[in-house]
Amino acid sequence: MIKMLFFALFIKPIVFIVLGLNLQGYKQLPLKGPAVVAANHNSHLDVLVLMSLYPLRRLKYIRPVAAADYFFQNKLWAWIATRCIDIIPIQRSGQSAEQVLEACHQALEAGQILILFPEGSRGQPEQIGKIKKGLFYLMQQHPQVPITPVFMRGLGKALPRGEALFVPFNCDVIISEPLGLAINSREFVIHIRKVFDELSQRCLGQGF
Repeated sequence: MIKMLFFALFIKPIVFIVLGLNLQGYKQLPLKGPAVVAANHNSHLDVLVLMSLYPLRRLKYIRPVAAADYFFQNKLWAWIATRCIDIIPIQRSGQSAEQVLEACHQALEAGQILILFPEGSRGQPEQIGKIKKGLFYLMQQHPQVPITPVFMRGLGKALPRGEALFVPFNCDVIISEPLGLAINSREFVIHIRKVFDELSQRCLGQGF
């Protein structure tokens, strides 16, 4: 209930009224799990915008994967992360790859929809960072789970990394059809990067 109210009263009005949102490919957005939404990452707004695309009744099935060391740095952030956004916290150090992904495996097995950022952390505004291999290793155990790529542009300027001041800015959200299976991690990384590059060309502004 807290999660639904948080988005209904605060986040959705900001996303759809304050931000100018150019949304393409909405019908490709997975509404039922298990599924993975894989997006580029430039801002904390990325998660909130992606979750706002879902009907309120579906939000309980949406689980963003986020760094525990960042969101659990104080009690307020921890409360928002767990009660309002319902993240799957990931320990970025001190654990094996299998341990890091365990909660993600459980969420997919429970039929939930994961929001993942293949870059691993936020990059500079309007730049795509290095694509990491974690998503490939996760999906090796879930080959039938669809991965839907989403490219976002403009959110890095609306709320850049390291800034606390929100600036209304026209933003693009381009949703693609699900990815095909990859033979190995290298092919997977190259394919996601290529898809992001192609989707960026459909933005109203210039692509990367």
